[in-house]
Order: sequence, then structure tokens, then C-alpha cells
Amino acid sequence: MNDYPIATILGGGGFIGRYLVRNLTNKQYRCIIPTRKPFQKGYIKTQAPPGSIELIEFNSNNLDKIEEAISNSDVVINLIGILYENRKQKFKKIHSDLPDVISRMCEKHKVKKFIHLSAIGASKDSRSSYQRSKFHGEEKSLLNFKNTIIIRPSVVCGTEDNFTNLFSKLSFLPVIPLVNINYKFQPILVSDVASAILKSIELKKNEGCTYEIGGPKVISFGEMVKSILSTIKKKRFVIEMPMPIAKIQSSITDLLPIPPILTRDQCEILSEGDNIVSNNNLTLKDLGITPLDVEEAMKKWLWRYKDGGQFSKAK
Repeated sequence: MNDYPIATILGGGGFIGRYLVRNLTNKQYRCIIPTRKPFQKGYIKTQAPPGSIELIEFNSNNLDKIEEAISNSDVVINLIGILYENRKQKFKKIHSDLPDVISRMCEKHKVKKFIHLSAIGASKDSRSSYQRSKFHGEEKSLLNFKNTIIIRPSVVCGTEDNFTNLFSKLSFLPVIPLVNINYKFQPILVSDVASAILKSIELKKNEGCTYEIGGPKVISFGEMVKSILSTIKKKRFVIEMPMPIAKIQSSITDLLPIPPILTRDQCEILSEGDNIVSNNNLTLKDLGITPLDVEEAMKKWLWRYKDGGQFSKAK
């Protein structure tokens, strides 16, 4: 095992990380995964041969263990991100300050590549704090370490996602209100995101590049929710909620520990441009990846929301 390449994966125990770790260990990588509660992430070790995965404690106030891991790594990957702020976690700290520190460590210890996961729509001019913080994280990473690669996905979907599952759960409502029902995005399967990250590591001479990645279809918010409802065979009214009302509602729900649907900041994202792959950066095509159809794939995990649950799977 000592001769195998080593990857430190921040966020390796999360949604995308689980798929990426499996891909990396299949390529004979040893994976070091910093996590706040290593004892709760033992299941990750079942995805690879014994010794392939090491869990270490993540402490944002003391990064000594992470620096030690980075100093022994060939590749460092940052998947850490949050969708909303709370008392302890802020966009600036997670999306901007942390990549700043990690990319400096990569430069100090001369790792081969630093892969930083961002998001389509990251912009210094955005009204969204989320998107501005994502942009500043990209900017600092590229400035600090020339071998940085930025991956910007559209909405990521998969068995454990917070998108298709959320709207399936909301199907108990007779009417589902949506903000900016015509907002377009390009949903991509989590397995394709993991493949894109692995491919960006394997490709040569792509340091300093940014990849915008999305699935094979551009679809509106309203169309996607209707597709989810069709998949679980639920007939519901999908209507548009006026943005002013959504912002008032989100100002109240933002006070909750876990906002139930949209935050005020997410309303700002929905009020800006569509979340689709632009012509300004590299894409999945440059990585040699043909993405799978999310609408077809989600049938494999949304069946449990049908009436009858697992008993309806065979129908």
C-alpha cells in the first residue's frame, strides 16, 4: 500500500465524497478523509480494501492534522460546502477562507494537484452570499496554487440528494409552490461528478483550468418538479410563488436551525441567471465523459415515494 498514490479528501464523507472515494480506491489510491466525527464515518471503510481509507479528525480551529495529511499527499480534493448559514457555519469561512488555507498548504508541500469543488454561477457580482463566497474560494485557490483545478457542477442529483428527495417528500401537499418556475438548470448525476473529478486528476496539463459540468438536459425548475412527481406517480398542482412573497417567507424560515425549503440567499440565486453550463470554460466533453440522464436514473431511487413504497417497485 505504501507505493500507492495518496489523496486527501476534505468532505470525503459527504454526498459526493462517497462516490469519489469508491472511484479513487478502485484506481489504487489511498484516501485520507478528515471528518469532524470519525467514529460516525466508519461505514466509508466498507467501500474499499482494508488500509485503503484512513479517517482523521477535522478541526477548523486546528488544521495541524490536515496539514500533515496534505504533506504526504499526491492530490488534495476539497468538497466541503454548505447550502445555508447558521450560527456556527458561514459561507465566507467554509467557501472562501478554508480553500484559501488548504491551497496554501498545497503550495507549501508541493502536491501534484488541488481539485476544488465550486458551483456554476459563482460570481463576485452576485447578490447571493453563497455565490460570492464560492467565487472568492476559486479566486484564492487559483492565486495561491498554480496546480489548482476548479470543478463547477450544476445541481447534483443522486440517491441521497437534497433535491429530488425533497420534492418527493413534499408530494404530500396538494399544491407545490415554486419560486421562479422557469429557472433553468442542468442536473447532473453524482456519479458523473465523481468521474469528472477523477478524470481531472488523471489528465495532464490541465492545471489552472475550470470545468463547468452539467447533465445532458437543460430543464426548468417547474418541469423538473413535474418530472419528479410523474416518476412517483403523484398528481399535484405546481404553481409559481411570487418572489416578493418567497423572500418574506424565507426571512422568517431563515430563523430556524434548518430552513425547510428556500432561504433568502437561495431566492437571490433563483432571481439571477440560469444555472447551466456556459461557453466560457471547459466541460465534460473535455474530460471525455458522456453524462447519464438524471430523469431516467432517478427512477432507481424515487420509487420508494410511490404509494406502496417498495411494493410498487416491481409494477
